[in-house]
Amino acid sequence: MAPSPDPATFHPTVWRLVRRVPFGTVSTYGQIAAMISPPEHIAEADFKKLAPKWVGDALNAVSFKDIDGQTVAPGVPWWRIINSKGGISMPPGSTAAREQRTRLIAEDITFDARGIVDLNLYGWNGPDDAWLSENNFRKPPPLSKPDTPSQLTLL
Repeated sequence: MAPSPDPATFHPTVWRLVRRVPFGTVSTYGQIAAMISPPEHIAEADFKKLAPKWVGDALNAVSFKDIDGQTVAPGVPWWRIINSKGGISMPPGSTAAREQRTRLIAEDITFDARGIVDLNLYGWNGPDDAWLSENNFRKPPPLSKPDTPSQLTLL
């Protein structure tokens, strides 16, 4: 089994990126993971495969309380991170899933009848290149795609 990153350094890195996701947009676990370079002790292929799950672990840690009863990472908009299909990954009907959906709707993000967010409409394409470079992050794959015509015009 591949080693995992140190939560003491990995979680704050994830939280820093998630804090950049603007109101009214969403990102995915994989997109956040793609911006982070693998720790030295983890092979690139292993990191690419497992990092989205580790991002989820970091976001799960946001809701934990420390010994003083304070949240570990206040101000992290965890609800803006969804799965690559545009859905909420928490168990359907769970309190956490309802909370995430409610928070996204409050930001005017809509769901289709299947409970999916349109990533072309609400997907965030990541921080600007200058911020990424200054902070040693990688450019993420875009979630929203530019409008492309469905047919080519010949005339």
